[in-house]
Amino acid sequence: MLQSMPIAEARKVLNQLPDRFAAEPEPSALAVTRRGQPILALMPWSLYQGIVETLEVLGDEAECAALREGIREIEAGERAVWEGQ
Repeated sequence: MLQSMPIAEARKVLNQLPDRFAAEPEPSALAVTRRGQPILALMPWSLYQGIVETLEVLGDEAECAALREGIREIEAGERAVWEGQ
């Protein structure tokens, strides 16, 4: 996907952007620019939800501590890494 796009072009292709995002193997954001400076970020909803969930975890001290402990246990071989989808 394009990493940035002028706002004038984004206006013209806004209805095509969902299909462009869907065609990408990994979700990514698009910077919409005005006069060469980024002013907006457009991204698939799934990417937005992942960012929000990550911020919620990182904002909760107890969840962060549990995450750090889990990482430590995995690195020490005390737990197996789950690779399911």
